[in-house]
Amino acid sequence: MASFRDWLGRVVLGRELMDQVADGRIGSVRNPFSGHPADGLTPQRMAAILRAAANGEPESYFELAEDIEERDLHYSAVVATRKRSVAQLPISVKAASDSADHQKHAALVQSWIDDDVLRASLFDMLDAIGKGLSVMETDWQYQRGNMLPRELIWRTQRWFTFDQADGETVLLREGISGEPLAPHKFVIHRHKAKSGLTIRSGIARIACWAWMFKAFTVKDWAIFCQNFGQPIRIGKYGRGASEAEKDVLWRAVSGIAGDCAAILPREMMIELTEVGSKGTSTDMYERRADWHNREISKLVLGQTTTTDAVSGGHAVSQEHRLVQEDIERADAMILSSTINMQLIRNIVAFNFGPQDQYPTIRIGRPDEVPLKDFADAFSKLAPEGLTADESFLRERMGIPAPKPGAILIGGRKPGPAPEGDVPPPVSKKEQPGKTVHSMFDGLFNKSAHARSTSDDVIDALTSRLDRDAAGAISGMVDEVRTALMQATDLRDAAERIAKLNLSPDGLTEAMARGMALAHLAGQAALVDDLRGSDE
Repeated sequence: MASFRDWLGRVVLGRELMDQVADGRIGSVRNPFSGHPADGLTPQRMAAILRAAANGEPESYFELAEDIEERDLHYSAVVATRKRSVAQLPISVKAASDSADHQKHAALVQSWIDDDVLRASLFDMLDAIGKGLSVMETDWQYQRGNMLPRELIWRTQRWFTFDQADGETVLLREGISGEPLAPHKFVIHRHKAKSGLTIRSGIARIACWAWMFKAFTVKDWAIFCQNFGQPIRIGKYGRGASEAEKDVLWRAVSGIAGDCAAILPREMMIELTEVGSKGTSTDMYERRADWHNREISKLVLGQTTTTDAVSGGHAVSQEHRLVQEDIERADAMILSSTINMQLIRNIVAFNFGPQDQYPTIRIGRPDEVPLKDFADAFSKLAPEGLTADESFLRERMGIPAPKPGAILIGGRKPGPAPEGDVPPPVSKKEQPGKTVHSMFDGLFNKSAHARSTSDDVIDALTSRLDRDAAGAISGMVDEVRTALMQATDLRDAAERIAKLNLSPDGLTEAMARGMALAHLAGQAALVDDLRGSDE
């Protein structure tokens, strides 16, 4: 069997990579059947299990964590939600550089990812969220002439322990103290909810207390409902009733339903007695169980809105969804780091030899601007000169290029074809002001078909009057402003304005010139019309 060099340059035998070493066997220390420490669990036993795990014997703790996930509906749901939110994210490959060799390495990794070996294993790798770590045995096999992981096999954490020397090194349960793991045969994913020893960093260690007290509450609630959710049956018999008659009466009342029944001597009559104020007691159980559920949601998902209907409306839901996305992004980053360090580098090294740089994978959504914001921004910036390749826009918006002969919807609206270097039309606001003299020249010298319109004449006269009047008015405004700035109070301001000798002569002259020009323009238009009719 051939040998390989790992990414650190160490020699690894192919036989050691291809043999399975962590399978379970009945009668061995790796028993495939688990115990159930959650049966009849008490606070004392819970504390003992957690203390033993912290001291290097985690088997009972791993069994308890699995029991909780099986028995608690809410905990199982939120943990599965957190796992699946990451397991379904896209996986991308980035080459170490643009060189041909690095691109070849990335292509090999991409082809392996396309086989969905990694995708099928992400959910099991994320079992570390609850228990602190997960162990996947790698089944290395030749595929298409390359040494690649054919399968990542989940191995229960019960089959592993920790080295007593450091409390962190994972050992295979074998013999008395365990054996070191075979090199490159296992992917150990550590997913810590807090800093410290791996065995004490899983969320199951924190959630187990909430689960136990919630289990007590639900059990008490069930007993309450069984005893007081239905009326108590009381059978009454007479003084002279025989034992046989009493037996008949007892079978009658106990056969109705449940165990809350009794018999009393009084003419063998049965009454149904309701328990008062049971609604308040039932509400207490429900509120306590809901509180524990909300605490578990905060622990696992960081919020409660995505699992429970709470007040606050859409805004609160959006904020809580952002919290969940932050946790999802962090989970994906930790998982990507584990796969890059323990799998991707060896995939390249086993097939191409040790490298200075290796490709990397990234699990997660691309950090892109939301599609609506992107479309709005581009529609505003495109008229200002921003350009982009059509293929990029189609890829970004998920719109494929149309096939030949396809019926098209949308597209650019047809516009008039450009004619040489004709400048674009200028709006009226951008047009330079025309003098009244030029307007009169146009009226008398141009033909009737080419003369300026009456609207142009009116615009020119209005602009001329506006300029003449503005100069006259500005003189008066300056005098009033000076008086107001020098005044000490309102009375003084009124007196100063009254003393001003404002002359309206300038404004009167401007108005007179405007009226005269308008009269002349009208006469000129009349003369032009008469000439046109004579021709």
